[in-house]
Amino acid sequence: DGNPKESSPFINSTDLEKGKEYDGKNMALFEEEMDTSPMVSSLLSGLVNYTNLPQGSREHEEAENNDGAKKKPVQAPRMGTFMGVYLPCLQNIFGVILFLRLTWVVGIAGIMESFCMVILCCSCTMLTAISMSAIATNGVVPAGGSYYMISRSLGPEFGGAVGLCFYLGTTFAGAMYILGTIEILLAYIFPAMAIFEGEDASEEAAAMLNNMRVYGTCVLTCMATVVFVGVKYVNKFALVFLGCVILSILAIYAGVIKSAIDPPSFPICLLGNRTLSRHGFDICAKLVLEGNETVGSKLWELFCTSKFLNATCDEYFLRNNVTEIQGIPGAASGLIKENLWSTYLTKGVIVEKQGLPSVPLADPVVDMDQPYVFSDMTSYFTLLVGIYFPSVTGIMAGSNRSGDLRDAQKSIPTGTILAIATTSAVYISSVILFGACIEGVVLRDKFGEAVSGNLVVGTLAWPSPWVIVIGSFFSTCGAGLQSLTGAPRLLQAISRDGIVPFLRVFGHGKANGEPTWALLLTACICEIGILIASLDEVAPILSMFFLMCYMFVNLACAVQTLLRTPNWRPRFRYYHWTLSFLGMSLCLALMFICSWYYALVAMLIAGLIYKYIEYRGAEKEWGDGIRGLSLSAARYALLRLEEGPPHTKNWRPQLLVLVRVDQEQNVVHPQLLSLTSQLKAGKGLTIVGSVLEGTFLDNHLQAQRAEESLRRLMEAEKVKGFCQVVISSNLRDGVSHLIQSSGLGGLQHNTVLVGWPRNWRQKEDHQTWRNFIELVRETTAGHLALLVTKNVAMFPGNQERFSEGHIDVWWIVHDGGMLMLLPFLLRHHKVWRKCKMRIFTVAQMDDNSIQMKKDLTTFLYHLRITAEVEVVEMHESDISAYTYEKTLVMEQRSQILKQMHLTKNEREREIQSITDESRGSIRRKNPANTRLRLSVPEEQVGDSEEKPEEEVQLIHDKNATAFPSSPQSPGDEVETAPEKVHLTWTKEKSVAEKNKSKSPVSPESIKDFFNMKPEWENLNHSNVRRMHTAVKLNEVIVKKSQNAKLVLLNMPGPPRNRKGDENYMEFLEVLTERLDRVMLVRGGGREVITIYS
Repeated sequence: DGNPKESSPFINSTDLEKGKEYDGKNMALFEEEMDTSPMVSSLLSGLVNYTNLPQGSREHEEAENNDGAKKKPVQAPRMGTFMGVYLPCLQNIFGVILFLRLTWVVGIAGIMESFCMVILCCSCTMLTAISMSAIATNGVVPAGGSYYMISRSLGPEFGGAVGLCFYLGTTFAGAMYILGTIEILLAYIFPAMAIFEGEDASEEAAAMLNNMRVYGTCVLTCMATVVFVGVKYVNKFALVFLGCVILSILAIYAGVIKSAIDPPSFPICLLGNRTLSRHGFDICAKLVLEGNETVGSKLWELFCTSKFLNATCDEYFLRNNVTEIQGIPGAASGLIKENLWSTYLTKGVIVEKQGLPSVPLADPVVDMDQPYVFSDMTSYFTLLVGIYFPSVTGIMAGSNRSGDLRDAQKSIPTGTILAIATTSAVYISSVILFGACIEGVVLRDKFGEAVSGNLVVGTLAWPSPWVIVIGSFFSTCGAGLQSLTGAPRLLQAISRDGIVPFLRVFGHGKANGEPTWALLLTACICEIGILIASLDEVAPILSMFFLMCYMFVNLACAVQTLLRTPNWRPRFRYYHWTLSFLGMSLCLALMFICSWYYALVAMLIAGLIYKYIEYRGAEKEWGDGIRGLSLSAARYALLRLEEGPPHTKNWRPQLLVLVRVDQEQNVVHPQLLSLTSQLKAGKGLTIVGSVLEGTFLDNHLQAQRAEESLRRLMEAEKVKGFCQVVISSNLRDGVSHLIQSSGLGGLQHNTVLVGWPRNWRQKEDHQTWRNFIELVRETTAGHLALLVTKNVAMFPGNQERFSEGHIDVWWIVHDGGMLMLLPFLLRHHKVWRKCKMRIFTVAQMDDNSIQMKKDLTTFLYHLRITAEVEVVEMHESDISAYTYEKTLVMEQRSQILKQMHLTKNEREREIQSITDESRGSIRRKNPANTRLRLSVPEEQVGDSEEKPEEEVQLIHDKNATAFPSSPQSPGDEVETAPEKVHLTWTKEKSVAEKNKSKSPVSPESIKDFFNMKPEWENLNHSNVRRMHTAVKLNEVIVKKSQNAKLVLLNMPGPPRNRKGDENYMEFLEVLTERLDRVMLVRGGGREVITIYS
């Protein structure tokens, strides 16, 4: 409304305003926080109005029915445990395997092994259901089911990987159901519909697969069209399909009871002990009477050349008798003993009945065209587990409908566990009853060829086999439609979460939210399963994906339980982390039991998706358990690190990079982070720190922007680490706080990387160089290594490449091996990979340079570092006039700097007195004809933007003796008047002076030397010696390494007393001038490299 709260005091506000903002004047104390902290009453009313309806099938149906009309308000969900969870789970668990393969599994594996198999698989799903119940009752689970639970418990990477695996499993389940539908249709309902027919028995299997492919594709197209046109049709028929399943199961139990009283008549014809297929004959006898003549039966004709008795017949047919036994002897027959144990078959073997007499042949070669019942595949226990496991999947149906439940936290555990208990009881009883009622050879007859092509389980059913055939047909149809309805929605949920970038297109759909593109992709993947065409080969594939999903549900529950996160408060209490781990182990074991190569492929797919989401996916913070696990692991590792400092072999630079940000909170020198990336290569700890001046209350928003800027730059430069922005009243204290407090426990920095303050002379208050020197002192006191980059703007970016060149190390004093280690680490990066390493060391007068070189070469050999070695000899030499002049300039500049703390008038008087003293000294002691002038570079003459106190400098500034070979920064120039007479020593003059001084030095010559410039006599000799070292070293380094890509050299420490701080900066400037890229290195006081393994 635009009126601030202060303009309408609470007491005078209207009732309307009171109602909107706060209830009565009792809450006036919290008035200013109402926008961020709402009243409890408004919070509770918002929670009560939360309906949690998913964007699922019901809303899509309503959107279609109410096109153009105003949408009706959505009623609160009213489904209870029975209708909402129990029955959907039953419908999804019971399926094609129960009707088409369970009898065959019992016949092959026997009752005992089948019982173990069922117990194993049902235990797996029961343990998973317990874990799932704990997760599902730990708060509100929106629609999305297992994907939502796993992703919110284990994070987006696991959630995306397992969600996609679950999606693939559901899609392949659709393919399996469609193949089951076609198998029932072509084998048991309309065999005449087959398009392809084999000329002989060996081609029949291939022809059947081709029929499955053709009809499967047609059925898939029809089902996808139905789903596309409207889910409401699928939902309306769901109850019909469920009725078919329940009716079929009841028919089986009724058939078992009837078989105990009055067994059905399904005779089996055996030749010897071999089972015969009933397709080509009707009477189980070799001979029949035609009129008064005995002739061969139709069975005779199948084994002989004609129906006459003198025909040539198969030898085994002639030697063995034909017998007929009942295929369904009934539960009271005592058949259970025969079917207790397994009878595994290889492909192409005849199904035989154990215990019947048979005359074997010398040559047991069997013609595949003969009317025997053959085994169509080689069977073994693990294969059967893979084929059977899909019959226990479907336990997620209840959690997938969590949005439609009246009380999901109560219904999901109860309904799911009851459904698993019910189905487990049905499967276990079915195994026992099938073994007790049905003849073994019939059980092992996968397609019911011995019982005239009837569905084997149908032969047991009452009142008719057609009850099972029709019921299983419709139930598999319904299950296929349910899969094609659920899978696209699962994919749509994953796509809309945005964690997998390339799947985002599948989040779109029709106006009412129907996932059109996801349905298209699902149909395409489903077609892959249909092209495989064999139910027995598709089943293990989807077993893998479901098992992986269940494994991660158990893992999610175990992780959350062990972490004891405060938000882990499930209403379902009957869980324990040991049960979850047992379930997870069982799932993993079953994966490899079913098919070790399928398991590896499934895990590879999940791993690739995980890594893809990790690197390319959107960042999501869902409060997941993996985040908590990471925190626990980090805490454990940090506590372990506290046990002691790392061994020299494990030492690597853990960097604290100090960067400066400008007014817009952008990093001034991003090259520092490029160098960090090149130095670290993603290993170890990196902390990028910066300091803002001010108070935290006033500047915390700027600090957040600065952190964001640092993060963006770190991401661009591929620096893996942390950033920290400190707000302090001054930069000095802020840097000190960073150095002292960055890191945590044992995970702390041991090296500080900072840029050289290149404009340190231009600062009026001269705090920059003071801060820098204090930084050097603090790193030394803290036993931290220090890396200072000079001319950082010239350092290469990560995209540049050096095709050749050298990294030169000037090893002057031993610093623990930092100088050796840094170029070795740099050369691991592609920028520096082709650069060669050279090591220079300095020999004094009394050193044996030849022996030094040999020793250094041996040392590098033991360090396993390849580098050229050179020993540079630095002979004792007199201090040149150039050195004296540099020292004089430095000291006079320092004296000027000390006056900065005086008032302006005092400062001017002090400068004038120094100037007059210098002039008087020169006029008294120098001959009149010795006129020396100051050489000023051309670009500096015109610069008149100096500050008043610097304009009156004579020779106090370094640039007053500027040399052609050492370009200076524009801020350091001095403007001179023509009448001012100064001495300038160039390097050429210094060399000439040095050559003169090679002759023996007499006291007179020393006196003459100082007569050249009287001020030299009063210089601090310690400063002169230090400047001499800097000048001489710089000459040698420039001579040897001027063209090097990078120069690393020891950084001398600052003076112990603080009187010479300003001179220290000058020494470092002189030491490193005329070099492009320099890194000054100061060790941390410990060995960082070792020759030992």
